[in-house]
Amino acid sequence: MNFRYLAAVCALALPLAADEGLWLFNQFPKDTVNEKYKFEVAAPFLDHLRLSTVSLGTSSGAFVSARGLLVTNQHVIAGCLSKLGLLEDGYYAATAADERACPGLETAVLVNLENVTAQVKTADQDKLKPAEALEKRAAAIALIEKSCAQKTGNICAVAKLFSGDRYDLYQYKKYSDLRLVFAPEHAIAFFGGSPDSLAYPRYLFDVAFLRAYENGKPADTPFFLKWSPAGVKDGDLVFAAGSPQATSRLAVPSQLVFYRDVSLPFTLGRLQQRIVDLRDWAVKAGANGRAADLPLADLASTYKWTAGRLIGVKDDWLMARKTNFEKKFKNAVQADPKLGADAVKVWDDIGTAYHRWAPSEKAYQVLESPGAVGSNLFRMARQIVRADRARPDESLYAATPPDDGVETVMLGRYLEDLKALGDKDVPLKSILAGKNPQQAAEEFVRATKIKDVAERRLLASDHAAVQKSDDPLIRLARQLEEPARKLQKAHADTIEALDTSATERIAHFRYQLYGDKDYPDATGTLRVAFGSVKAYRDRTEAPAPYATTFSGMYYLAASQYDNYRLPKRWVEGRAQLDPVTPMDFVSTCDITAGAPGSPVVNQKGELVGITFEGNLESIANTFLYLDDRARAMHAGTQAATEALAKLYKTKALLEELGMKP
Repeated sequence: MNFRYLAAVCALALPLAADEGLWLFNQFPKDTVNEKYKFEVAAPFLDHLRLSTVSLGTSSGAFVSARGLLVTNQHVIAGCLSKLGLLEDGYYAATAADERACPGLETAVLVNLENVTAQVKTADQDKLKPAEALEKRAAAIALIEKSCAQKTGNICAVAKLFSGDRYDLYQYKKYSDLRLVFAPEHAIAFFGGSPDSLAYPRYLFDVAFLRAYENGKPADTPFFLKWSPAGVKDGDLVFAAGSPQATSRLAVPSQLVFYRDVSLPFTLGRLQQRIVDLRDWAVKAGANGRAADLPLADLASTYKWTAGRLIGVKDDWLMARKTNFEKKFKNAVQADPKLGADAVKVWDDIGTAYHRWAPSEKAYQVLESPGAVGSNLFRMARQIVRADRARPDESLYAATPPDDGVETVMLGRYLEDLKALGDKDVPLKSILAGKNPQQAAEEFVRATKIKDVAERRLLASDHAAVQKSDDPLIRLARQLEEPARKLQKAHADTIEALDTSATERIAHFRYQLYGDKDYPDATGTLRVAFGSVKAYRDRTEAPAPYATTFSGMYYLAASQYDNYRLPKRWVEGRAQLDPVTPMDFVSTCDITAGAPGSPVVNQKGELVGITFEGNLESIANTFLYLDDRARAMHAGTQAATEALAKLYKTKALLEELGMKP
């Protein structure tokens, strides 16, 4: 027996924090939940939650009646509401005839899943070369998916898990006819606005209802979540289901150091400069400055997301935990006779690659990714120059022209970025032609013709015309193309290829050591998390309650700030609401991007909340789960019940949810 290996694995036997995990439904840690919360999670409980949960694009929702009624966030269906002209004032369909179609919106339910690893990774593949083995796996996957679709009529997809150590077959039932039943006013669904985004305490009524139809009739959905008018209380055990987007929990400490010291600070600085520039312009522009509202909201959201990640990797406790775990993990890998001592070289390779790449990161961000942050005109110019004429990008032909004032500000700042790089990286003299960045930006915006859709279509279809064009923005995109492509290739060869191979190797190591006791990184597939409703102290040590109340919302509304304006209905109906009713609440459920609309249930399987976001501290969960301050934020069913009954008078909706109005 290899005692060194045994000792290393024993030291690493409990790698997960208590409530950590973006778990697969067919690989849930029942023993862990039972040990901590004294609750036995039975298979029927998980099956019912899975069959009641739906995906909505990159977000989620849940069926709440047997007649296709489903709940999600108002902001998840904001696109539908905007198309219908109902975003600001909201809508309620008192009868089936009033339910409005949401064109292009679809939902799907994961009706079955099974482990098909043995069918994908056949024994004879061990004798093949790596490329041949991958080709054979791809053929096996295609055959499995085709056979499943023909047999069941469902959408079938094989999910690659643990970087290829395991494959599961997912079967989805799709609903393409979704109709709007209820949505509140945008002002209450987005109460606090962009300034409060990712903050907690929050006071949102971010809830909406749709209905799935089949063959022109409400869909038959026997699996649904019973609505709980009682909601939650402090300390309750809850479960959240949804489709979280990609996480990077296999990132090693040297990668996090690169993000902390090089990548994220530069990204944050660029965003901050643009926010300041755009705000200054909006003040000077007066009424015309309203054109900056949406770009500012987008920049602010990206800024907060980036800041949250930076706060996480600057957290000494997070970095110490990550470093300590990686040390034990490497020792276990090195001691494992199946993996070999040479396996740990992957950590050295990652550290070396990021150290070598660091001096190129600023130029890469400016010239290639993301490039001219905030400028739609430059984005379109680059799309035209790089156009794939066999598969044109329809987003290039959006009819709404960018605002000249906003574009001048954003392009001016981008030209400042190019100037800071210097002539070594870009043909600066040719670009500026003796002007300063602001003067050049004004001329570019004034003279460009690509603000016109017809001109964009013409250029995108004719490569020769692009090469001859004297349009200032097309010319700018052409001038930056060679240095940008060089950096793109260097990044692909140095970082992207390494990230892929290293992540797969580390995932393989973890699977060899932990097997199904571990969970795979999030990939956009359905997962389930567990946790408790729990107050906390934020990064400033200020206490944050487990739930907010109506009274707190009305207190903020009295401030008269624009982002705290309430709809007329809520102002006039204040006396009807119980001021201490819990409104939004937080839990330690492990979530990441893609959580909006995720249903949250109690131990009875009753719906008690709808996830709308994570707090700022939870963004670091992308790299490592921490439950001391990270929280998922949920709209509570208790407040939703009261608002629906007393303010919106949704009698039919409440009855369908199983309540007497």
